[in-house]
Amino acid sequence: MTRLELWNGDICVLEVDAIVNPASPTLWMSTGVGGALKRAGGDAIEFAAVRQGPIPVGSAVVTEAGTLAAHVIIHAVSLDRDHRTSAWAIATAIRSAMAHARELGMSSIAFPALGTGLGGFPLAEAAEITVRTLREELASDPGIEHVILALRGAEAYRAFDRALGEPTGAPVRFPARDPGVDR
Repeated sequence: MTRLELWNGDICVLEVDAIVNPASPTLWMSTGVGGALKRAGGDAIEFAAVRQGPIPVGSAVVTEAGTLAAHVIIHAVSLDRDHRTSAWAIATAIRSAMAHARELGMSSIAFPALGTGLGGFPLAEAAEITVRTLREELASDPGIEHVILALRGAEAYRAFDRALGEPTGAPVRFPARDPGVDR
């Protein structure tokens, strides 16, 4: 059974098969999660990504993870050239990232809150879209065993916690909430 869990902290330190980077079509990693991944894992991550771009909104490419503990970075394009996003872009980028993870036989993947930083998408709405899309993906192909929603701060954690709600019949098990997070 797949575990879907919330984690409040730096996505760069997670020991997972894949970390998802919310990207723009050019795949440059200058700010936000991308900038943090590049600083922690090395410039080679960005060089490898940019060589594969530009790519359309909703698609994704895979690179090695440099010096990060993760095996790969999946650069999922959830922002357009003007760094705007939409519900469609977030959901489609998540689906593309999950497809790449399954293709590569990954068992664990970490997602940040796509579209909510530079994209400025409302946190509560992004949480609903993310949880719904991940539940659909996991129900249709449960090959991935562990999905971490790596969030920064109490507001993001609360929004995703609310979006998870009760798992009414979904084939996903939700672990106990992190007691160390201010609610």
